[in-house]
Amino acid sequence: MEARNVLGEPLVPCGTDPVTGFFRDGYCATSPEDVGSHTICALMTAEFLEFQRQTGNNLVDPMPQYGFPGLHPGDPWCVVAPRWVHAYRAGVIAPVVLAATHEAALQYVTLEELAGVAADVPDDISSIGDLP
Repeated sequence: MEARNVLGEPLVPCGTDPVTGFFRDGYCATSPEDVGSHTICALMTAEFLEFQRQTGNNLVDPMPQYGFPGLHPGDPWCVVAPRWVHAYRAGVIAPVVLAATHEAALQYVTLEELAGVAADVPDDISSIGDLP
């Protein structure tokens, strides 16, 4: 079955430079093995990266042993949904790309919350209809 985004459409890539995603294929796709739910395509900000570092999730320092180059402000990245929500509720916002955010993220956050900080929000999210 084709992966869907939070808009109910086919999931589009989040980022390939650096390559993101649980499967390191550029998509925020998920599976039962993805216990962290790497489903929110977020655009990194300096504030978000610092908040993640302070809460034990260092996304800045490279880890060559895992092929991780380290992130910079502006990089798109498939963020673990609960970590994104934690930052969001603390007032630390990383804008999201709705078209690249997997529908499974809606288990942790509402479409309205995501749309409120989206880089690609449609004019009227009520036109989306019923989401799974």
